[in-house]
Amino acid sequence: MALHLLHLLAFSLLFAVATPIRDITDVCSSQIKDFQYLNSTGLHLELHHPRSPCSPAPVPADLPFTAVLTHDDARISSLAARLAKTPSARATSLDADADAGLAGSLASVPLSPGASVGVGNYVTRMGLGTPATQYVMVVDTGSSLTWLQCSPCLVSCHRQSGPVFNPKSSSTYASVGCSAQQCSDLPSATLNPSACSSSNVCIYQASYGDSSFSVGYLSKDTVSFGSTSLPNFYYGCGQDNEGLFGRSAGLIGLARNKLSLLYQLAPSLGYSFTYCLPSSSSSGYLSLGSYNPGQYSYTPMVSSSLDDSLYFIKLSGMTVAGNPLSVSSSAYSSLPTIIDSGTVITRLPTSVYSALSKAVAAAMKGTSRASAYSILDTCFKGQASRVSAPAVTISFAGGAALKLSAQNLLVDVDDSTTCLAFAPARSAAIIGNTQQQTFSVVYDVKSSRIGFAAGGCS
Repeated sequence: MALHLLHLLAFSLLFAVATPIRDITDVCSSQIKDFQYLNSTGLHLELHHPRSPCSPAPVPADLPFTAVLTHDDARISSLAARLAKTPSARATSLDADADAGLAGSLASVPLSPGASVGVGNYVTRMGLGTPATQYVMVVDTGSSLTWLQCSPCLVSCHRQSGPVFNPKSSSTYASVGCSAQQCSDLPSATLNPSACSSSNVCIYQASYGDSSFSVGYLSKDTVSFGSTSLPNFYYGCGQDNEGLFGRSAGLIGLARNKLSLLYQLAPSLGYSFTYCLPSSSSSGYLSLGSYNPGQYSYTPMVSSSLDDSLYFIKLSGMTVAGNPLSVSSSAYSSLPTIIDSGTVITRLPTSVYSALSKAVAAAMKGTSRASAYSILDTCFKGQASRVSAPAVTISFAGGAALKLSAQNLLVDVDDSTTCLAFAPARSAAIIGNTQQQTFSVVYDVKSSRIGFAAGGCS
């Protein structure tokens, strides 16, 4: 399910431009000072690109873009496995913890792959416990269960920014028993069976496409954002957390499931959230609650029996320099389409991708071509901000559209090469975060629609 933690979450991972340390400090401090968590329209969280100098848990500056693409491809594979409902053969175990008195063990069971997360996902901050402590969390629309690492880390904890959450330090912490309804709800949230410790504590297991996973105790506590606190929030308290999660403490799930953050906060804030995924040189936001409906163009959410927790929409067309692609209209709907915050490179039906590649290459014939880079086969010499790229529009059912800038169309893979940020799809088309960057995107679950508006991060 999405343990985004790799970033997947989602984000087109452009390499940050070097900026004087003092300037970075001033800019980041200003962003934090001016940020408001709660107003009359809902709850607002600041989002950071994984390569932003302001990110509280940035990916390594020397991380090659091939690593981003490798994890992105793992996410695509895991989403395909989810849609095919194919389980993984790998199993995990949670050992006994005499100190905590939770002498439970998790039997060996097959784990279903979720989405790879970490190096492509955006991050924010979440408070937990009483008194509240802030933790850096990956945000993922492809995951349901929110979880974070917890001491005493019975088996393993990855390196994270800041201290690991200590349940004993929170006066409002409680573990969840095996007979609780939330324990029975875990399989739909994680796509893996729950288990029960010998002390009757519910055990969750969340696994991801790149073999990352988190296993621990289902728990509840007070969650907080700024001065806003909400009690009895259900989440996973991870005791065995292995894989590539960046330096985040865990993951916030925003999928369509009763255990996601969205659904748990909905009674107070409503069934909608909005985000603007920023570039590496700016900050964005995640808002839960009401929004201004007049500024968006909308496309209906599409029901799908493949996975009812994901956000499906209908792709209806594409143009390059105002000209429709040379494909039939049925080609766009030949595969189901998902919009996802954690996928970096958008995947299109093969015939649509081929037509797009040819049309973009023809429109950029004055720009020198570069060799293919990993899964990206339409590349040019230069940087996205400095080449002359055609206007490209992605259209959806209902009239919604994304009018892409050069930075939404191309992704810089190194200092001298930029590539078309699209690839052929496998079992589903996926609208990734490179194309969503700087747009305001609203997920109105109550009205079953998704809206787009340009200039969202400004």
